[in-house]
Amino acid sequence: MAVGRSSPSPSVRVEVLGPLRLVVDGACVDVPGPKRRAVLALLAIAEGRTVTVDHLMDALWPSEVPESGRQALHNQVSRLRGHLGPAVARFETRQDGYRLALGPAELDAAQARALLATARTTAQRDPDGAFRLLQEAHGLWRGPVLADLTDITPVATAVEEYAQLRHEVTDALIAGAVATGQADGIVGLAAASSAAAPLREPAVLLFMRALAVTGQAPEALRVGREYRHRLVDETGLDPSPALDQLEREIITGADGSASGRHEAPGAAAGPGMPARPTTRLIGRAAQVAALHRLLAAERLVTLVGPGGVGKTRVALEVARQSGTVTVLLLAPVTDPAAIPHALAAALNLKVDRGDVLSACVAVLSGRPGLLVVDNCEHLLDGARDMVDTILSTCSGISLLATSREPLGLAAEHVSRLAPLPLPRPDRDPSRVPSVALFLDRARRVRPGPPPTPAQLRTVADIVHRLDGMPLAIELAAGRLSTFSLADLRGRLDRSLDLLGGGSPSADSRHRTLRATVEWSYQLLTEDERRLFRHLSVFVDGVDLDTAERLAADLDLESDPGSTLARLVDASMIEASFEGATRFRMLETLRAFGLDRLAATGEDKAAAERLLRWAVELTSWIGAVMATEREPEADAVLRRELPNLRAAWRLVRGQGPLDDAVSMVTALFEAVAYRDLVEIRDWAAELADDPALAGQPGAVAVLGVAAEAAYHRGDYHRADRLSRTGLEKAADSTGSWHCLMVLSVADLARGAYDDVVEHSLAAVDLAGPQRENLGIAALAKAYSGDLDEARRLNDRGLAAAVSPSMLSWGAYVAGEIDSLAGHSEPAERHYLRAIDLARASGATFLVGVATVGLHSVRACAGRVHEALDGYRDVIDYFARNGNWTHLWTALRNLADLLRRLGDDEPAALIDAAADQAPDAPAVEGTRPAPDRSHGAEPTATATATPIPGRPAVLDVARQAIERNLRRL
Repeated sequence: MAVGRSSPSPSVRVEVLGPLRLVVDGACVDVPGPKRRAVLALLAIAEGRTVTVDHLMDALWPSEVPESGRQALHNQVSRLRGHLGPAVARFETRQDGYRLALGPAELDAAQARALLATARTTAQRDPDGAFRLLQEAHGLWRGPVLADLTDITPVATAVEEYAQLRHEVTDALIAGAVATGQADGIVGLAAASSAAAPLREPAVLLFMRALAVTGQAPEALRVGREYRHRLVDETGLDPSPALDQLEREIITGADGSASGRHEAPGAAAGPGMPARPTTRLIGRAAQVAALHRLLAAERLVTLVGPGGVGKTRVALEVARQSGTVTVLLLAPVTDPAAIPHALAAALNLKVDRGDVLSACVAVLSGRPGLLVVDNCEHLLDGARDMVDTILSTCSGISLLATSREPLGLAAEHVSRLAPLPLPRPDRDPSRVPSVALFLDRARRVRPGPPPTPAQLRTVADIVHRLDGMPLAIELAAGRLSTFSLADLRGRLDRSLDLLGGGSPSADSRHRTLRATVEWSYQLLTEDERRLFRHLSVFVDGVDLDTAERLAADLDLESDPGSTLARLVDASMIEASFEGATRFRMLETLRAFGLDRLAATGEDKAAAERLLRWAVELTSWIGAVMATEREPEADAVLRRELPNLRAAWRLVRGQGPLDDAVSMVTALFEAVAYRDLVEIRDWAAELADDPALAGQPGAVAVLGVAAEAAYHRGDYHRADRLSRTGLEKAADSTGSWHCLMVLSVADLARGAYDDVVEHSLAAVDLAGPQRENLGIAALAKAYSGDLDEARRLNDRGLAAAVSPSMLSWGAYVAGEIDSLAGHSEPAERHYLRAIDLARASGATFLVGVATVGLHSVRACAGRVHEALDGYRDVIDYFARNGNWTHLWTALRNLADLLRRLGDDEPAALIDAAADQAPDAPAVEGTRPAPDRSHGAEPTATATATPIPGRPAVLDVARQAIERNLRRL
């Protein structure tokens, strides 16, 4: 027998997700008697916490504890110890009660919760693994939960919590099955989940998705219709817009049914349209109605109040109830110069040249409605100037702004949003909005029976101490996952005493809210606080991978995924699962995090991490855009643009010039082929910086800035920057950028021999996989050498890898065949170019290939088809607000109309396009439009007032219909 070695500790497992079961050393142990089983259940659901003797006796004898109650409890405890046998040491006697020591995997409910949390944090990088974890979690339920013990109040409360946990696990399991193409195996489960709670919308939507992706779309739509009728009949409420959206996806086949995999709805939503809030707006109906009345009489209403009072939520509710509305969210914007770009994004407006704000004003002037401008306080001057410009030029627009202080304009009507009303002694507390908000949010973290009168009085005291501030109330209610109401009130009282104060001149409610946030912050571990602080520098949140890499870089002692999950649970960050998982902070919390960074002396380190992230991300984007994974890189670039914008302003203000150079040069593909105009502005800004001289990457920067100038139609600046760069060139990368732009600038002015020379020199530097052989081919084609053009382009196509380079080659092939009079192969090439460009986000290529497509149809004599095509594309771009491409289509329609002898509308369209700030520069990559079939615009035509946008569309549509009738 070995000496000095102890035998392993006996294992213990308690299972509560079904009939109560005790397992000791792998063997089931029968625990007879309802009181004894109740004691075991109460100790188990405490999950390792001490359960006081008083709590146990109150639970066992709720009406009245008998005189022998303490002795009777002692007898049950003694017998329960005997059931534990060799594991009796797990049953610990404490000073005021008892504790059952269970590890994380020794209580099935805790195990299920942990599996769910792990699955959520790993779903993006390992969806199949997450699905297996969810299957394991779901399998832990064995039947009715503790059915023989539900007359014991704490057990009944736990049963309700476990029911909610099962809902969450089941929903996640069904969603995981749909996402991983395994929906066939869970349709029955989805049906049962929906039937068990027929008014629970998430279960209904998941059942519909499971049906749709398994080929049962009609059945899915039937389920949706029945749910809609049932909800109205039983509650008088309408479903959320999510049901309408899902029904549209199923009808159009966009629900993922073709592949059996599902992308979360809203993944492609525009940046200016926030998702529908997931919680009810409580206590603000009067304020929302008052704002509607004000906006009917006033052009500008500013909703003013302290941070956390709910300004954004109220404004979005007004927007939701309005007709034509645009929502501009300024919270992610950190630079006043970026405000027009953010407005353009909210309008879904692509501006290739000219002043961005003027382009936005031109769109708004023809689109009466409501513009909501949210979170103005950190950009007050810039927001004021933008609002003033819109008010003075767009008579049909009303504006609703939110800010912590007024904008200071003469036309402004200031409406102050107060905290929620507080309970009075003579009124039922549950009907007061501040209490109702607390109770609603509390039920989400601790489901259970309605509060007792004593509990309502405690809640009333809590919301009084929080001054009725919605954010403070929501944060405090979230703490009920950890504390009882009495504990919450006691801790809040002490924390406010410790953390209150601040500037004597500050608004008292603001100081109270700050104390509440500080209090929630102090409840976090040091690792959680540190991660929270460093996440606050990301103005638009982060994805899961970035959050975990940041946590790893901070060298946290705890698991990064668990730390992140804890921050979500603590309501310090929000998790969004629309598309890729993303973690964001409320703006008030982000501002608090930035303050704490400065207080701890970590602000410089956090800024350096943000810049390092931006440099690494843009480098990755630049490298991946040259591969077949280009669409993935494009999606990441567009999703992370607000954070990259913040990093850019930071690097220009205090960061190393090398980082700015790295960011701009890595984003050449974005400048060249995408409608991200502000990145072109970055390149121009950096090229004009005197400190750039002597930098290793200066030549490449000049090349990227030259490309940006080319897209603005400033070919002289493009030529000058490129030639300056070549004179200073010391490396092939910078030379390639400059030669690339020189070749397209040469093409614009018809210097075809120079185009070929510069393009072939660029091929020697970068290889045949880039667009340079295609550019040389265009020069050869436009100069009449079609055979050599085909040879050059075929060589480039054979080496092309990325979708945009394949699109470019297809476009060039279409141009060559078009010039050769081969309309059918030209059309095929153009269509392939458009498909590839759309898939990769290369919007510039979509535009030029669409131009070629309609041109070749018209030149091939298919006038009726060309006019039909113009009608469809004009309607499509008008519906989507994409005036950049719409102007291109209108210009080409004008060329066709002129060939048909319809000169007057052609002249009007051209005049309007020439004056439009968001119309793209007329490209010089093929000969100028042939006007030989019609006269130049007459003096009468040029003297005619230039029509507005709606009028231009009317002119174009009427011309199309008129000429279709003539054919």
